[in-house]
Amino acid sequence: MFAHLNYVNLSGQLIPATSASVSHDNRAFRYGYGLFETMLVRKGVIELWHYHAERLFDGLKQLRFDLPTLFNSDRLQEEVLHTVRKNQLDELCRVRLQVSAGSGGLYDSAGKAEYCIECFPLEKHITELNEAGLVTGLAQDLVKSSDSLSNLKSCSALIYATAAQQAKANKWNDALILNTSGNIIESTIANLFWIKDSKVFTPPLSEGCIAGVMRRHLITILPQRGYIVQEQAATKSMLQAADAVFLTNAIRKIKWICRIDETEYAMHMIPDIYNTAFK
Repeated sequence: MFAHLNYVNLSGQLIPATSASVSHDNRAFRYGYGLFETMLVRKGVIELWHYHAERLFDGLKQLRFDLPTLFNSDRLQEEVLHTVRKNQLDELCRVRLQVSAGSGGLYDSAGKAEYCIECFPLEKHITELNEAGLVTGLAQDLVKSSDSLSNLKSCSALIYATAAQQAKANKWNDALILNTSGNIIESTIANLFWIKDSKVFTPPLSEGCIAGVMRRHLITILPQRGYIVQEQAATKSMLQAADAVFLTNAIRKIKWICRIDETEYAMHMIPDIYNTAFK
Protein backbone atom coordinates (compact mmCIF):
# COMPACT_ATOMS: atom_id res chain seq x y z
CA MET A 1 0.00 0.00 0.00
CA PHE A 2 1.40 3.40 -1.00
CA ALA A 3 1.92 6.07 1.66
CA HIS A 4 -0.30 9.12 1.38
CA LEU A 5 1.47 12.01 -0.37
CA ASN A 6 1.39 15.15 1.76
CA TYR A 7 1.26 18.64 0.31
CA VAL A 8 2.61 21.90 1.68
CA ASN A 9 1.29 25.32 0.67
CA LEU A 10 4.09 27.83 -0.01
CA SER A 11 2.52 31.26 -0.50
CA GLY A 12 -0.37 29.85 -2.52
CA GLN A 13 1.43 27.05 -4.36
CA LEU A 14 0.69 23.46 -3.33
CA ILE A 15 3.88 21.42 -3.47
CA PRO A 16 4.61 17.83 -2.40
CA ALA A 17 6.10 18.00 1.08
CA THR A 18 9.18 16.09 -0.07
CA SER A 19 9.93 18.87 -2.59
CA ALA A 20 9.05 21.95 -0.50
CA SER A 21 11.87 24.22 0.62
CA VAL A 22 12.65 27.80 1.60
CA SER A 23 15.63 29.97 0.75
CA HIS A 24 18.75 29.81 2.92
CA ASP A 25 18.36 33.54 3.64
CA ASN A 26 14.72 33.32 4.71
CA ARG A 27 14.51 35.55 7.76
CA ALA A 28 12.34 33.19 9.79
CA PHE A 29 15.11 30.62 9.32
CA ARG A 30 17.94 33.07 9.99
CA TYR A 31 16.52 35.21 12.78
CA GLY A 32 13.20 33.77 13.86
CA TYR A 33 11.65 36.85 12.20
CA GLY A 34 8.14 35.53 11.71
CA LEU A 35 4.92 34.42 13.35
CA PHE A 36 2.90 31.22 13.29
CA GLU A 37 -0.54 29.93 14.16
CA THR A 38 -1.39 26.35 15.10
CA MET A 39 -5.03 25.64 14.34
CA LEU A 40 -7.55 22.85 14.77
CA VAL A 41 -9.64 21.93 11.73
CA ARG A 42 -12.69 19.77 12.36
CA LYS A 43 -15.19 18.77 9.66
CA GLY A 44 -13.78 21.35 7.27
CA VAL A 45 -13.99 24.27 9.71
CA ILE A 46 -11.08 26.11 11.35
CA GLU A 47 -12.03 26.40 15.01
CA LEU A 48 -11.66 29.90 16.51
CA TRP A 49 -10.42 31.24 13.15
CA HIS A 50 -11.43 34.81 14.03
CA TYR A 51 -9.15 34.80 17.08
CA HIS A 52 -6.28 33.24 15.13
CA ALA A 53 -6.55 35.76 12.30
CA GLU A 54 -6.83 38.73 14.64
CA ARG A 55 -3.76 37.68 16.62
CA LEU A 56 -1.75 36.99 13.48
CA PHE A 57 -2.51 40.27 11.72
CA ASP A 58 -2.03 42.33 14.89
CA GLY A 59 1.40 40.72 15.26
CA LEU A 60 2.33 41.27 11.62
CA LYS A 61 1.44 44.94 11.97
CA GLN A 62 3.55 45.22 15.12
CA LEU A 63 6.52 43.62 13.33
CA ARG A 64 6.10 46.01 10.36
CA PHE A 65 5.50 43.33 7.76
CA ASP A 66 4.86 44.44 4.19
CA LEU A 67 1.61 42.65 3.35
CA PRO A 68 0.65 42.07 -0.31
CA THR A 69 -2.83 43.19 -1.36
CA LEU A 70 -4.18 39.64 -1.47
CA PHE A 71 -2.66 38.77 1.90
CA ASN A 72 -5.73 39.07 4.10
CA SER A 73 -7.78 37.00 6.53
CA ASP A 74 -10.27 35.69 3.97
CA ARG A 75 -7.55 34.66 1.51
CA LEU A 76 -5.51 32.90 4.20
CA GLN A 77 -8.57 31.03 5.43
CA GLU A 78 -9.26 29.84 1.88
CA GLU A 79 -5.65 28.71 1.46
CA VAL A 80 -5.66 26.82 4.77
CA LEU A 81 -8.84 24.93 3.89
CA HIS A 82 -7.64 24.30 0.33
CA THR A 83 -4.47 22.73 1.74
CA VAL A 84 -6.48 20.64 4.21
CA ARG A 85 -8.71 19.31 1.43
CA LYS A 86 -5.72 18.55 -0.78
CA ASN A 87 -4.28 16.47 2.05
CA GLN A 88 -7.65 14.75 2.61
CA LEU A 89 -7.67 15.77 6.26
CA ASP A 90 -11.01 17.62 6.41
CA GLU A 91 -12.38 15.47 9.22
CA LEU A 92 -9.76 16.36 11.84
CA CYS A 93 -6.25 17.75 11.62
CA ARG A 94 -3.71 20.19 13.01
CA VAL A 95 -2.59 23.03 10.75
CA ARG A 96 0.56 25.10 11.14
CA LEU A 97 0.55 28.43 9.31
CA GLN A 98 3.89 30.24 9.42
CA VAL A 99 4.43 33.73 8.04
CA SER A 100 7.96 35.03 7.44
CA ALA A 101 9.36 38.39 6.39
CA GLY A 102 10.86 37.06 3.19
CA SER A 103 14.58 36.88 2.59
CA GLY A 104 17.37 39.28 3.49
CA GLY A 105 19.60 40.59 6.22
CA LEU A 106 18.90 41.82 9.71
CA TYR A 107 18.72 45.51 8.77
CA ASP A 108 16.85 45.15 5.51
CA SER A 109 13.33 46.54 5.45
CA ALA A 110 10.60 43.95 5.84
CA GLY A 111 10.06 42.17 2.55
CA LYS A 112 6.81 40.85 1.19
CA ALA A 113 5.24 38.41 3.63
CA GLU A 114 5.59 34.76 2.66
CA TYR A 115 3.71 31.88 4.22
CA CYS A 116 3.87 28.13 4.64
CA ILE A 117 0.85 25.95 5.50
CA GLU A 118 1.35 22.40 6.76
CA CYS A 119 -1.31 19.84 7.78
CA PHE A 120 -0.90 16.95 10.19
CA PRO A 121 -3.27 14.08 11.03
CA LEU A 122 -4.69 14.26 14.53
CA GLU A 123 -6.22 11.63 16.78
CA LYS A 124 -9.50 12.65 18.39
CA HIS A 125 -8.36 11.96 21.95
CA ILE A 126 -5.78 14.77 21.67
CA THR A 127 -8.64 17.31 21.76
CA GLU A 128 -10.43 15.63 24.67
CA LEU A 129 -9.97 16.11 28.40
CA ASN A 130 -7.28 13.78 29.71
CA GLU A 131 -8.14 11.20 32.35
CA ALA A 132 -4.49 10.70 33.29
CA GLY A 133 -3.13 14.01 34.57
CA LEU A 134 -0.01 15.63 33.15
CA VAL A 135 3.18 15.48 35.16
CA THR A 136 5.11 18.74 34.93
CA GLY A 137 7.95 20.65 36.54
CA LEU A 138 9.53 24.08 36.52
CA ALA A 139 12.10 24.75 33.80
CA GLN A 140 15.49 25.53 35.31
CA ASP A 141 17.88 28.37 34.39
CA LEU A 142 15.38 29.79 31.89
CA VAL A 143 13.32 32.95 32.35
CA LYS A 144 11.17 34.90 29.92
CA SER A 145 11.05 38.68 29.92
CA SER A 146 7.88 40.71 29.61
CA ASP A 147 8.22 43.15 26.72
CA SER A 148 6.41 44.20 23.55
CA LEU A 149 7.22 40.87 21.86
CA SER A 150 6.40 38.52 24.72
CA ASN A 151 2.77 37.91 23.79
CA LEU A 152 3.52 37.11 20.13
CA LYS A 153 3.52 33.55 18.83
CA SER A 154 6.83 34.07 17.10
CA CYS A 155 9.15 31.74 15.21
CA SER A 156 11.81 32.45 17.81
CA ALA A 157 11.10 29.62 20.26
CA LEU A 158 14.50 28.78 21.77
CA ILE A 159 13.33 29.07 25.39
CA TYR A 160 10.42 26.68 24.72
CA ALA A 161 12.56 24.19 22.81
CA THR A 162 15.13 24.16 25.62
CA ALA A 163 12.45 23.75 28.30
CA ALA A 164 10.91 20.91 26.28
CA GLN A 165 14.25 19.11 26.32
CA GLN A 166 14.35 19.50 30.11
CA ALA A 167 10.86 18.00 30.30
CA LYS A 168 11.97 15.05 28.20
CA ALA A 169 15.07 14.49 30.36
CA ASN A 170 12.96 14.58 33.54
CA LYS A 171 10.22 12.37 32.04
CA TRP A 172 7.64 15.16 32.43
CA ASN A 173 4.77 15.70 30.02
CA ASP A 174 5.57 19.42 29.87
CA ALA A 175 7.68 22.10 31.55
CA LEU A 176 6.47 25.37 33.05
CA ILE A 177 8.17 28.66 32.21
CA LEU A 178 9.00 31.41 34.70
CA ASN A 179 9.34 35.11 33.99
CA THR A 180 12.05 37.44 35.27
CA SER A 181 10.01 38.07 38.43
CA GLY A 182 10.02 34.36 39.26
CA ASN A 183 6.32 33.90 38.51
CA ILE A 184 5.00 30.97 36.50
CA ILE A 185 3.48 32.18 33.25
CA GLU A 186 2.91 29.28 30.81
CA SER A 187 4.22 25.93 29.60
CA THR A 188 6.25 25.10 26.51
CA ILE A 189 3.08 24.80 24.39
CA ALA A 190 0.17 26.12 26.43
CA ASN A 191 -1.29 28.81 28.65
CA LEU A 192 -1.67 28.25 32.39
CA PHE A 193 -4.88 28.30 34.45
CA TRP A 194 -5.58 27.34 38.04
CA ILE A 195 -8.61 27.04 40.31
CA LYS A 196 -8.85 28.24 43.88
CA ASP A 197 -12.06 28.47 45.94
CA SER A 198 -14.19 27.91 42.81
CA LYS A 199 -12.57 30.84 40.98
CA VAL A 200 -10.57 30.44 37.78
CA PHE A 201 -7.25 32.30 37.46
CA THR A 202 -4.73 32.85 34.67
CA PRO A 203 -1.65 35.10 34.40
CA PRO A 204 -2.26 38.45 32.68
CA LEU A 205 -0.49 39.15 29.39
CA SER A 206 1.65 41.70 31.21
CA GLU A 207 3.42 38.75 32.88
CA GLY A 208 4.89 37.80 29.48
CA CYS A 209 2.84 34.77 28.40
CA ILE A 210 1.72 34.09 24.84
CA ALA A 211 -1.66 35.64 23.98
CA GLY A 212 -3.24 32.22 23.49
CA VAL A 213 -6.34 31.74 21.36
CA MET A 214 -7.82 29.14 23.74
CA ARG A 215 -6.91 31.37 26.69
CA ARG A 216 -8.92 34.16 25.07
CA HIS A 217 -11.84 31.83 24.39
CA LEU A 218 -12.04 30.71 28.03
CA ILE A 219 -11.69 34.24 29.41
CA THR A 220 -14.57 35.26 27.14
CA ILE A 221 -16.93 32.28 27.44
CA LEU A 222 -16.60 31.19 31.07
CA PRO A 223 -17.90 34.43 32.68
CA GLN A 224 -20.90 34.26 30.31
CA ARG A 225 -21.70 30.86 31.82
CA GLY A 226 -21.41 31.74 35.48
CA TYR A 227 -17.71 31.30 36.29
CA ILE A 228 -15.56 33.91 37.97
CA VAL A 229 -12.35 34.38 35.96
CA GLN A 230 -9.54 36.63 37.17
CA GLU A 231 -6.15 37.51 35.73
CA GLN A 232 -3.53 37.17 38.45
CA ALA A 233 0.24 36.70 38.56
CA ALA A 234 1.01 33.09 39.46
CA THR A 235 3.58 32.83 42.23
CA LYS A 236 4.94 29.43 43.15
CA SER A 237 3.13 29.55 46.50
CA MET A 238 -0.18 30.33 44.78
CA LEU A 239 0.09 27.31 42.53
CA GLN A 240 1.11 25.09 45.43
CA ALA A 241 -2.09 26.14 47.22
CA ALA A 242 -4.34 25.76 44.15
CA ASP A 243 -7.22 23.30 44.11
CA ALA A 244 -6.57 22.37 40.47
CA VAL A 245 -4.29 23.40 37.59
CA PHE A 246 -4.74 23.03 33.85
CA LEU A 247 -3.18 24.03 30.54
CA THR A 248 -4.87 25.28 27.38
CA ASN A 249 -4.06 25.61 23.71
CA ALA A 250 -5.97 25.61 20.43
CA ILE A 251 -5.29 21.94 19.64
CA ARG A 252 -5.35 20.21 23.01
CA LYS A 253 -8.02 22.52 24.43
CA ILE A 254 -7.89 21.78 28.19
CA LYS A 255 -5.41 19.44 29.82
CA TRP A 256 -5.43 18.65 33.55
CA ILE A 257 -2.13 18.80 35.45
CA CYS A 258 -1.93 16.24 38.25
CA ARG A 259 1.53 17.21 39.46
CA ILE A 260 3.98 20.11 39.41
CA ASP A 261 7.28 18.94 40.85
CA GLU A 262 6.19 17.46 44.21
CA THR A 263 2.75 19.12 44.47
CA GLU A 264 -0.23 17.02 43.40
CA TYR A 265 -3.66 18.19 42.22
CA ALA A 266 -7.13 16.72 41.79
CA MET A 267 -9.33 17.39 38.74
CA HIS A 268 -11.76 19.41 40.90
CA MET A 269 -13.91 21.59 38.56
CA ILE A 270 -11.95 20.94 35.38
CA PRO A 271 -14.42 18.49 33.74
CA ASP A 272 -17.25 20.97 34.30
CA ILE A 273 -15.17 23.78 32.78
CA TYR A 274 -14.31 21.62 29.79
CA ASN A 275 -17.94 20.68 29.16
CA THR A 276 -19.07 24.29 29.65
CA ALA A 277 -16.48 25.77 27.32
CA PHE A 278 -17.10 23.41 24.40
CA LYS A 279 -20.78 22.46 24.57
